[in-house]
Amino acid sequence: MPMRNITAFIICLAFLGGCIRQTYLHESVSQNATGEWTVLFNGNDLKGWRSYGEATPGSAWIVEDGAIVLNVDESTTDMTGGDLITEGQYENFELELEWKISEGGNSGIFFGVQEIADQQVAYETGIEMQILDNDKHADGKLPETSAGACYALYPPSEPVTRPVGEYNKVRLLVRDAHVEHWLNGQKIVEYTIGSGDWSDRVAASKFADWEHFARYRKGHIALQDHTDRVWFRNIRIRAL
Repeated sequence: MPMRNITAFIICLAFLGGCIRQTYLHESVSQNATGEWTVLFNGNDLKGWRSYGEATPGSAWIVEDGAIVLNVDESTTDMTGGDLITEGQYENFELELEWKISEGGNSGIFFGVQEIADQQVAYETGIEMQILDNDKHADGKLPETSAGACYALYPPSEPVTRPVGEYNKVRLLVRDAHVEHWLNGQKIVEYTIGSGDWSDRVAASKFADWEHFARYRKGHIALQDHTDRVWFRNIRIRAL
């Protein structure tokens, strides 16, 4: 075979190998999917969502240009949002969405959220995948509270967030207490709820004495009102 043809053949094999590897990576973390994708946000209104402890979404949550937006800024005084939660509850699932944050902003995505009497926020029960402007928020100085982290417990393996003003793509997988955080196509956090390592980290954290934190295998998905403007779009979920 002429050398030119051999070179072309080798390049073709390398390309196909890369494609197969990427397909395998995607399928390996999504195996055992038993349900079709369910769209959680239709791009037009907040049907299927409400604020924590309320029957309807708070007034600060709006829909703008196909995204859910926490419509607040420094001048906001009379609007309330509260953490926005799904009407449905989920246990083993794959969640996809995109987010972008305002300059210096902070927010989060929670799962396993339950509404407990005398509590008003999702983080009392839910586990958080952090949303943050790492460059201009103080939490960005610590890996375990930076964007993509399992807040205050597991840091991302590497910083992969896009600049403020650009959307970041999330894949959150929860299967039999095993959790993976994916951000912009890369797996950056992995842990097992209730494992020895998990228990040690919780015991050393601010959550140590929180009676209801991470106690519920099934719960609502929540988008955090941290009083900073944040956008969410292309939200969908399926059972695993």
